Amino acid sequence: MTGLSLGIDFGTTNTVVALAGPEGPARLAMFPAPEREVFAFRSALSFHAPPERPSERTVEAGPWAIEAYVEDPLETRFIQSFKSFAAQASFTETQILGRRYVFEDLLSAFLLKMREHVAGGTGDWPTRVIVGRPVTFAGGSPDETLALTRYEAAFRRLGFTEILYAYEPVGAAFFFARELTQDATVLVGDFGGGTSDFSIIRFTREGGEIRSTPLARSGVGVAGDAFDYRIIDQLVSPSLGKGSTYSSFGKTLPIPNRYYSAFARWDQLALMRASRDMREIRKLVREADEPEKIERLVETLDENYGYLLYRSISRLKESLSSQTSAEFRFEAGSISLARQVERTEFEGWIAPELALIETAVDQALDQAGLPPDGIDRVFLTGGSSLVPAVRDIFRRRFPVERIESGSELESIASGLALMGRERDLGRWTMRSKP
Repeated sequence: MTGLSLGIDFGTTNTVVALAGPEGPARLAMFPAPEREVFAFRSALSFHAPPERPSERTVEAGPWAIEAYVEDPLETRFIQSFKSFAAQASFTETQILGRRYVFEDLLSAFLLKMREHVAGGTGDWPTRVIVGRPVTFAGGSPDETLALTRYEAAFRRLGFTEILYAYEPVGAAFFFARELTQDATVLVGDFGGGTSDFSIIRFTREGGEIRSTPLARSGVGVAGDAFDYRIIDQLVSPSLGKGSTYSSFGKTLPIPNRYYSAFARWDQLALMRASRDMREIRKLVREADEPEKIERLVETLDENYGYLLYRSISRLKESLSSQTSAEFRFEAGSISLARQVERTEFEGWIAPELALIETAVDQALDQAGLPPDGIDRVFLTGGSSLVPAVRDIFRRRFPVERIESGSELESIASGLALMGRERDLGRWTMRSKP
């Protein structure tokens, strides 16, 4: 499609697609989901094989994957947040319903199903795509070359012949730049599920056009999912046996913490049912000093409660963004947990992540050689930007009137699509080799 630019923000939690022509705003791809039409397509996959027909396999993505899981959780393998191991060399493959899947298989299956569900068909997608990428990929010792190589393989399976990558906060900056009426130095903070990324860009007007010069970028591999884990670690894991003990050969030993580290990454939680750890956990039911807690852990993993837990955590975070106190409630099967949580408690739990984010903001300023007064506008985007403690990081550095937010889910994809209009696109994008 001549003159049409496609931007894809493949996120840890949601994926958004936008198209932009030579003029005008970007247009978001819409999806007629089971409950309502949406543009934020949940980054989730489901695999279902009926027990009576195990060779048959139905793959779904986004809201349809969630629907399949809710309808038949026992026979549905549900995976979400799988972007978080794109840059992890330790993740080589997973077995799903007797079939081997590497990361490229998961991503291409997700993208293909997403394209199938676009309202109005898929005929208007061009062969060139600009894909958002974090400044720093999630996980310990992330390998960005590996991540982009995996991305490349998956996107090529969809027929894209030119695949370009741009930093996600830069995409958000292009979206924000449409509203500028004068020259400005802009700090963009993008807070996703797996990473928090920052860019500083100088926007100027020359000959009636907005020109842009990148000044700095920084990032850290923690964001909303890390906040989720802190909540689980405080409110859920102790009821599932963390911190308790078991007896073995006359000795009292602690329940291994590694069983609960899987809750830090939703993808690992989904994979745990088939792991060696799961066999050990089942054995611990007989040996634990508080067996009812380990039984809850087994039920949570066996019954695939990960998504239900995720929803409970999301509701609490959302409530604490607008209230100083909110109730946490998780009910699934025989498990019922409820507790009032103060916002100050939550902020104490996520203090280590907040410190890392704060350091990354200061690194961007140092790299640009600018004091806080040198920033004219601050644009915050992404779901975790709504957390008051995150916003306070910026309020401590910049006047409130300079800080703006909005379009938390659409800004990156729309900005990537608009970026495709740039005459010198190579200044803003890269190919699979960083």
